[in-house]
Amino acid sequence: MNKKNILIVDDELEIIEYVKKFLEEEGYNVILEETGKKALNLLYSGKIDIDLVITDISMPDMDGYELYKRIMMYDSDIPVIMMTGFGYDPNHAVVKSKKEGLAEVIFKPVPKKRLIELVKKYLD
Repeated sequence: MNKKNILIVDDELEIIEYVKKFLEEEGYNVILEETGKKALNLLYSGKIDIDLVITDISMPDMDGYELYKRIMMYDSDIPVIMMTGFGYDPNHAVVKSKKEGLAEVIFKPVPKKRLIELVKKYLD
């Protein structure tokens, strides 16, 4: 069985290191990027097939909604899970993304069990 590639995009390194650790324990290959632009460059390069993207909503260079839109334009078969630390979404990124087919939204601090369930739902 080939390992599935999960791209995690978040500017908070401690969060993505935490998520990376437990997803790798589940047997997934995890790639980390700190910005939406770096994530898109990796995706567009075609060097790695990305099976799932987990992204923060609030990032300095582009928000999760913009990243989601660009991923969908590139390959609408890649499931995207958004993470947010906010109960209120001032730019309505979650609402807009859900209307356009966003897979899931998960709140920080990321519950390990719930995230693993979601990842398995979309990859296994």
